[in-house]
Amino acid sequence: MAPHSFHFMNQPTFQPPAAAAQKAALRRDVLARRAAVPDDTRRSAGAAIADAAADIAGRAPGAVVSAFVSIRGEIDTAPLLRRLHEAGARLCLPVIMAKAEPLVFRGWRPGEPLEEKRFGLLEPPPSAPELIPDILFVPLAAFDRRGFRLGYGGGFYDRTLEKLRATAPARAIGLAFALQEVDEVPTDAFDQPLDGVLTENGFLATPGATA
Repeated sequence: MAPHSFHFMNQPTFQPPAAAAQKAALRRDVLARRAAVPDDTRRSAGAAIADAAADIAGRAPGAVVSAFVSIRGEIDTAPLLRRLHEAGARLCLPVIMAKAEPLVFRGWRPGEPLEEKRFGLLEPPPSAPELIPDILFVPLAAFDRRGFRLGYGGGFYDRTLEKLRATAPARAIGLAFALQEVDEVPTDAFDQPLDGVLTENGFLATPGATA
């Protein structure tokens, strides 16, 4: 999402202790607010982001698009996954290979089997083809209007975006409820910015966004 989703709990070893504590406190606060979202609101928010996400991906016909299967109170991505598939995107989902390593992405279509992994994450099996995404819809705990994202503590998406962006453009868009916005996400040198954030209220273009 992390994903996402795909990113849980192990703080990067290079993160300063003070920054780690500040991020952990903010993460707890925002995730508590997210957990309180009623189920009907969660479903309607998922429907609201689906068409907008498909429109974003549709600007690049045939693009490889990464998304995630929502867990633990994340905004419902099931409608989005269906719409992306219907719009002709080549879908893939993130897979954790090892601690402190970038994610890999395996091809997947709605209805195909998924394997349940640690933390309840759902991933395509090893037999699925590995793809390199052009557009990534990513999970998050909190975001700000600068485009910075607070993940779940594993640093997987920061490592992944750094690797992808070293060789080709990789557009990353956060998926969240509007209530997950904060004034300022604490950042470190390794944090990778988003190109925008999509909530039930619409698309927020962040500084440097390509939209």
